[in-house]
Amino acid sequence: MTTATHDVRRSLKAGDLPGALRALRPHAETASPADLAKATRELADAAGFADLARAAKTAAKNPRDPQALYDFGYACVERGVSFLAVAPLRHALALLPDSRKLLAELVSALEDGHRHAEAAALLAARGERLPAWPETYLLVHNTLCAGDFEGARAAAIRLPAPEDETWLGAHGRQRRMLGRAELARAAGPLDGRDLRGWHFALTGALLGTLSPYGYGAGMTGRYAFLGDSHALARRGLDRLALALAAAGQRPTTVSLLPGRADRILGLAAAGVLGLPVVPYAPDRGDTVVVAYDLNACDPDVVRTLRTRATGQVLHEHLTCWTDPPPVSADSSGLLCQYVIAPWAAHGDRPADERPEADIAREIIGADTEPDEGDGETPADPDEAFRAYAAAVAPGWLGGARDHMGSPGPVPGSRFG
Repeated sequence: MTTATHDVRRSLKAGDLPGALRALRPHAETASPADLAKATRELADAAGFADLARAAKTAAKNPRDPQALYDFGYACVERGVSFLAVAPLRHALALLPDSRKLLAELVSALEDGHRHAEAAALLAARGERLPAWPETYLLVHNTLCAGDFEGARAAAIRLPAPEDETWLGAHGRQRRMLGRAELARAAGPLDGRDLRGWHFALTGALLGTLSPYGYGAGMTGRYAFLGDSHALARRGLDRLALALAAAGQRPTTVSLLPGRADRILGLAAAGVLGLPVVPYAPDRGDTVVVAYDLNACDPDVVRTLRTRATGQVLHEHLTCWTDPPPVSADSSGLLCQYVIAPWAAHGDRPADERPEADIAREIIGADTEPDEGDGETPADPDEAFRAYAAAVAPGWLGGARDHMGSPGPVPGSRFG
C-alpha cells in the first residue's frame, strides 16, 4: 500500500471524507500517476463519484496511456478537485507534447487552483507555435491574473480578433480587463499589494474599503472571518456615494432585491443617497441595485443582473473572494471569506427580527469613523478614494457583469 492510499484510507475509516481529501493533497504532485489514481479511486468510491472512480481505476491500470490520464484529469476537474488533475495531465502532455486538448485541460486545472503564473509559463513555452485561439487568449488571461500587466499587454498585441464567433464575447471581456488594468496602473501602483487596483482590473468593481486587520499577515486588505456591523455597512454605502459622485453617475432610485438582507441594505442605501426605493426590475435604468451578498441571492434573480441596463449600478456589501459570485458587482463594500450578518443569530445572540426599515435606520445612523485596526493597513482617506474613482471612471460600468473566479495576484490568507 502506498503512503497516499494509506493516508486516504485512515481518514475514510474514521468517516472523515473532507479529511481524506486533505490527506491526499500533499501527494497530488509527488505520487506516481498509478498511486495517485489508486488513492483517488478510493476517495471517489467513498464520495459516490462513479465517473471519477472509473477514470481513476483505468488510469491506475494504464499510467502511461495519455487518454486514460486525460480522462482521469478531466474527471478531477469536473468534480471540483482540480489539484488532483495537474500531475496526470502533465504526464499525459509529456507523452503527447503537441496535444492541444491536453494542454487546454492542464491550463484549466491550473487556473482552477489560481496557479496563473504556471499556466502562463506553460503556454508561453510554446513560443511562436502557440495558436491564437484559444491558447494565446489563455496566455493573456493567465499572465494578467498572475499580475504581469506588461506581459499580458504584449501578448494581447499578437492576438487577432477571433474568426469563430464563439470567442467574440471572451475577446471583448479581455479587452475591457486590459483597459481597466491600464486605468488602474495610472491611478495606483497595480503591484502585488494593490488589492483595489487588481479587483477593479479583473472584475470591474470598485472596492470601497480595506480590512484594517491582518494586512501585513497575509490578508492585504481582505477579511477572512468577519462579524459584520452596521458601521461597516454604512461605510460601504458612503464609499458607494463617493464613487457615484466622482464618476458623474446620478441614479434616480434604489432598487430593492427580494431577500431580507438585501432589502435592509437597500433601504439604508436609499437613506444615505437620498433616493426613493422601487422594486428591482432587470430593465430599470438609472438605479442602484443593492445586494448584501450576491451568493445568498436567488440564483434566478442574479442571472438577470449579468446584463446592465443603462445607468444601472450594482452594489454588493460583501463580496466573497474565495467563492466569487456568479456576476461581478460594480461596487463592493469589502472582500470577505466568511461572515456573520449583524442581524443574524450567533452564539447566544438571537436573530434581529425587527422590521427591515428599523434595522436600516440603525445602519444610516451608525458611526462613520473608520476602525483604526492594528495600524498596518495603509491609510485610505475618503479624498484618496474619490480621486481613484474619478481616475478609473472611464472604465467603470462597461460591458456585462462577468463572473471572475480568480482572486487575482494579491495574496490573501484563507480561513480554515
